[in-house]
Amino acid sequence: MTNPVQTLTQSVTVDDNPFMKPVEWLSLAVLAGVILVVLPLTLDGFRLNLVGKYLTYAFVALGLVICWGYAGILSLGQGVFFGLGGYCMAMYLKLEASSIENTKIQSTPGIPDFMDWNQITALPWFWQPFKSLPLTLILAVAVPVLFAMLISFAMFKRRVGGTYFAIITQAIAAILTILIVGQQGYTGGINGITDLRTLHGWDIRTDHAKVILYFVNGGLLLACILAAQYVKRSKLGRILVAMRDKEDRVRFSGYSVAGFKVFAFCLAAGFAAIGGAMFTLQVGFMSPSFVGIVPSIEMVIYAAVGGRLSLFGAVWGTLLVNWAKTTFSESFPDLWLFGLGALFIAVVLAFPNGLAGIWREHIEPRLTRRVKGLRAPSPAIVPPHGAPAE
Repeated sequence: MTNPVQTLTQSVTVDDNPFMKPVEWLSLAVLAGVILVVLPLTLDGFRLNLVGKYLTYAFVALGLVICWGYAGILSLGQGVFFGLGGYCMAMYLKLEASSIENTKIQSTPGIPDFMDWNQITALPWFWQPFKSLPLTLILAVAVPVLFAMLISFAMFKRRVGGTYFAIITQAIAAILTILIVGQQGYTGGINGITDLRTLHGWDIRTDHAKVILYFVNGGLLLACILAAQYVKRSKLGRILVAMRDKEDRVRFSGYSVAGFKVFAFCLAAGFAAIGGAMFTLQVGFMSPSFVGIVPSIEMVIYAAVGGRLSLFGAVWGTLLVNWAKTTFSESFPDLWLFGLGALFIAVVLAFPNGLAGIWREHIEPRLTRRVKGLRAPSPAIVPPHGAPAE
């Protein structure tokens, strides 16, 4: 008797190759070339830093491809994990900028300025670990992932999914935003954590530092693409797709559906946390405006426009939507929201699989036919009957 999961996984478009096909290596090379070569050579420092900010959102879109596209878990609260990663990094940078020498005019030197404004006289205990850079790098990913594990384990064990899960994640984003704003003395409130200066003594505000951070950002994004691609092509990826399409059959086959969902959700949270940490370094601040419902929905739009089943499409979609958002807001400040909404609606209605679907369904087949036509040998010329052959 055949295993139902094996039958399901054989029907999905996931190869037996555990890593990438040649066309995917080519896609990765093109993306790497654009990010690491073309854009740095063609853009000025301001625009390059702007693209670096866009790339931090691409980490979230990558996670959504695994979480939403392959595991079928729609999360409308990814801004929570993006913001937690960003706040963890901002806490370290703020403590470094709040040395006794830099804060000697405060009532309590050695603590962040917003704590002094709110009559807090000692550094809170949960800020203490962020005095160490190695520990901060670990916590910037560990804290969001542990929070995602707590949320997902509690819900998936009770088989909460679909629309209910999406609404709950949206509610968590709203609650966390209210909490951050309300605890102004500990979080910086509505203004967030600002005036970030150095990373382990290295000034991150200079143009040269921002270019270096851009390349670090791009390198980490490519590494996350490779990690996500490995998950996608592995047996685990096939189980995620089978679980998305026929969850009950996977469960009846003896697999822990809740465990696989928790893994996919935590992986997406980890990617979002890396993006949030890099956002803080790239932009120089973190505020609750990147944690709430609106940014979380925008992050889903990035994945939808690029194609929720394509890792490369998610990155291109993020760049396209943010470029369009910046262009519309500069040229049509009163209409840019309508333009962004029209772009999203047009893509969803006309091309439900996003940019990747346009490439896969319309462009790639034509290129393949053309290449095959160029490679096909020309027909031999048969001489007429009785004529001497050349």
